[in-house]
Amino acid sequence: MTRTTRLRHRLAVTLAGPLSLLLACAATTTARAATGEPSGRVGAVGGYAALGDSFASGVGAGRAGGDCRRSSLAHPALWAAGHHPGRFDFAACTGATSADVTAQQLSGLDRSTTLVSITVGGNDVGFADVMRTCTLSSESACLESVARSEKAVDHDLPGKLDAAYRAVKAKAAHARVVVLGYPHLFSRDACLMGPVTGREQSVLNTAADHLNRVTRDRARAHGYVFADVTAAFAGHEICSADPWIHAPSLLTADVAYHPTEEGQREGYLPALTTAAGPGHA
Repeated sequence: MTRTTRLRHRLAVTLAGPLSLLLACAATTTARAATGEPSGRVGAVGGYAALGDSFASGVGAGRAGGDCRRSSLAHPALWAAGHHPGRFDFAACTGATSADVTAQQLSGLDRSTTLVSITVGGNDVGFADVMRTCTLSSESACLESVARSEKAVDHDLPGKLDAAYRAVKAKAAHARVVVLGYPHLFSRDACLMGPVTGREQSVLNTAADHLNRVTRDRARAHGYVFADVTAAFAGHEICSADPWIHAPSLLTADVAYHPTEEGQREGYLPALTTAAGPGHA
């Protein structure tokens, strides 16, 4: 048995259970607040709602709890702590799809909500399964899994995002909506990263660009602001000198491929702050 095969086997035992937790989802709501302005306008913060999946809930940043694994170090919580909105509804949940956002995360939105942030789409196209396959299986299996996911990005994701974005508009017609994308997981130059080959790393980064591009186009079609975080994470991917993404290992199995505390604070938070606009700064 080769060293790579042994590592894949050990990761399979360790990652299989914890990674599956990333597919679990629930949602909660919080307190009350003030009035807002017409959609798209920037003004004083009334209510702020943070929606989406594990990248929004803060898996990997630490201090995460509950079934949804929301962290006080996630970018929505950090933004709320620094800007003191009249109400903060932190509904993002690990494993959430766009349908989960619509069904389980909108109860705290109303006409007083002036800002909404959302990161969602990865679970709609099976990206958690893709990462599991690329970590634990062969290169050919990884590439096939990525290809299936990219097909879903083109054929299934646009309609799913449209439905979620329309639902947000229906509940919070006066809110500025910021849609945040996903970072590249790996450095531009392929690195020796255990079970994930250089070719797989490149293909996964390209798939992230594809996902971001479709998400951006659908967000803009609804009049929402898209915040791309790939530039912010440049130089801080897995294998970089200062990574803001957790590499898979026996010690990080339950947070693998998610932003660290630094990634949330230095990557996602500035993107949200800028996209929220001067009236929310």
